[in-house]
Amino acid sequence: MRIATWNVNSIRTRYGRVVDWLVREDIDVLGMQEIKCKPEQFPIEAFEAAGYEVVAHGLNQWNGVAFASRLPMTDVETSFPDQPGFEKGKEGVGLPLEARALGVTIDDIRLWSLYVPNGRALEDPHYYYKLDWLTRLRVYAQNWLQEHPDAPLALMGDWNVAPTDADNGDPAVVPGFSTHVSEPERAAFNAFAEAGIIDVVRPHVPEGLFTYWDYKQLRFPRNEGMRIDFILGSPAFADRVTDGAIHRNERKGDAPSDHVPVTVDLADDESDDDDRPMIF
Repeated sequence: MRIATWNVNSIRTRYGRVVDWLVREDIDVLGMQEIKCKPEQFPIEAFEAAGYEVVAHGLNQWNGVAFASRLPMTDVETSFPDQPGFEKGKEGVGLPLEARALGVTIDDIRLWSLYVPNGRALEDPHYYYKLDWLTRLRVYAQNWLQEHPDAPLALMGDWNVAPTDADNGDPAVVPGFSTHVSEPERAAFNAFAEAGIIDVVRPHVPEGLFTYWDYKQLRFPRNEGMRIDFILGSPAFADRVTDGAIHRNERKGDAPSDHVPVTVDLADDESDDDDRPMIF
C-alpha cells in the first residue's frame, strides 16, 4: 500500500494536478490538507473517475482536510477527542472547532489527515492554540495506543513545525524570533517520538530535502524551504514501512501548491502467516 499526505492549498484550484499525480505515482491513499472548501464544493467527480472515494471535512474557505482512497474508508471522525477550538479574541472552553483533523480506518490502519495551526507569531493567541492543539493530539494518540498497542496508526499532514535546524532552510525563519522553529513547538513535536510515534519518512530521505517553500522571494529556486509535512507512525505502522519519499518536483510547473507530497510504502500485513499450512 502506498500512502501519501499533501497540503494542496485549495483543491478546487489544483484538483487536476492532484489527480494526475495520484494516478502517475500509483497512490492508494492520500490525506489532504488546506482544501479550502466545504464537502459539497469538493471536486469529487474527478477523483471518482480516477477510481478514488473521497471523504472531506471543511467548514468554509479556510483550512479543511480530506482523504482520497482506492480502498473503503470506515470509522470517519472529524475531530479527535478533546480537540481545542479557536475564535479570535476569545478564550476558554467551548470555542468552535476548525476543520483541521479527519480520521479514517482503511483495512486495519487508523489514519489521520492533520492541518496543525500555523501559530502566526510567538506572542499571538494562535501560537498558544497551536501548542495546546499539539499537546492534546499527542495525549489522544498515547491513549489510543494504550488501548490498541498492536494496531497501526499514522498521523500525517502539515505540522507547521520544523523540528530540527536541518529541517529549516528559510533564512527568514529564525529560532527565537519565528514560529515553526521555537523551542516549545519543537518540544511539542518531539513529544510524539517520546510517546513512540515516530517520523517514518526521515530514514528514507536525505537532510536538506524540504516539503514547503514560500511563494515569495524565489524561495523554491534557492531551495530555501522547510520540512514541515510529516507522516508519524505507531510501532505497528513503522514496522510495515519499506520506503518513503518527498516529491520535490511537484513544486514545479503551473500553479503548484507551496507544499509537495510525502509518501510511504507499506508491506502487506503478515500477522496471519501462522494460520497458513506449513510446506516442507
